[in-house]
Amino acid sequence: MESKTSSCIVLLTLAISLVIFQMASAGDPDILTDFVLPLEVPSVDPSYFTFSGLRRLIGAPPPEKFKATKASMAEFPALNGQSVSYAILQYPAGSVNPVHTHPQAAELLFLMSGTLQVGFIDTTNKFFNQTLQTGDVFVFPKGLVHFQYNADTNNCAWAISAFGSANAGTVSVPNSVFNTSIPDNILAKSFKTDIITIQKLKAGLA
Repeated sequence: MESKTSSCIVLLTLAISLVIFQMASAGDPDILTDFVLPLEVPSVDPSYFTFSGLRRLIGAPPPEKFKATKASMAEFPALNGQSVSYAILQYPAGSVNPVHTHPQAAELLFLMSGTLQVGFIDTTNKFFNQTLQTGDVFVFPKGLVHFQYNADTNNCAWAISAFGSANAGTVSVPNSVFNTSIPDNILAKSFKTDIITIQKLKAGLA
């Protein structure tokens, strides 16, 4: 009886350890060094840890449409292994950052100027939306479909988004659905509409 109890405890411990491991490994992998250098770079100086790609935004006029300027691992290799990245988001009057997801990270948005309507849908299809004022912070949980919309028809809005991954990834829902090789008849059945409507939607994204 005692050996059966011991076996159950061992199995339970292993199961719990596996769950914890899976939770811990769900984000960026931990690194065993202070930082990760590209294979072709044997040593670095302070400039390696400096990213100047956002300087061009200072004093620049607003873009004509929504624009995201990223400081992720692709643009800033020093972020490799650091589980963090940035994006500067510019929303001209009346513009939208279309519905999308970040599969690898949550997003923490800080609204620097203007107002924004933001929202996300959870896995039970519950819709959470809010109108942000300058200085507000909003979190978009990891992997959930979300958007930001500048409803102000006169003023631009600016925001900074921080991500809990060096490479958060972005999946645009409209593009991933309508600008891929999914056959029109499958899309029509999925959206309970006709093929002509699907083709119009595709043309609108072109």
